[in-house]
Amino acid sequence: MSVEFETLFREHSRMVYRTAYGVTGNREDAQDILQTIFLRLLRQDVPHDARQNPKAYLYRAAVNLSLDTLTARRRRRFVSHSEFVDALPGAETVEEDHRRLYKAVAALDPRSRDVIILRYVHDYSDKEIARMLGKSRAAIAVCLFRARARLKKIIRGLEEEGES
Repeated sequence: MSVEFETLFREHSRMVYRTAYGVTGNREDAQDILQTIFLRLLRQDVPHDARQNPKAYLYRAAVNLSLDTLTARRRRRFVSHSEFVDALPGAETVEEDHRRLYKAVAALDPRSRDVIILRYVHDYSDKEIARMLGKSRAAIAVCLFRARARLKKIIRGLEEEGES
């Protein structure tokens, strides 16, 4: 294991985990995504992109792998254990709310998704996000405003689908 890899892991593993958790809403998936990303880096040389801007590279890898995980999860069929769900009053509603939110975030365009995750999962300010993405603070504020409006519209649509 190289010093370069160890440094990457030490400096960015928490950010990768928080990003994955923010997208998937699941601790186990976030841990798997963290391990997968760093195992891939360990098995091959660290790509040029990861050397130039490791934070951006690892963030993008975490978002992409998290979205892939959500897509794969939707494709799998789960056996429902209603006797366990019934024992947890309200759990189904919270789970459904989280599912809708994660589905809505995944439906956003990549730029909006990035800004939403950086703001609400990582708690970065508009100024910090602007610096990270190479945009103006005003552009980030507008993107965030539009992304929130789009997110609300998507969630309303998902709620209507659930009612029909």
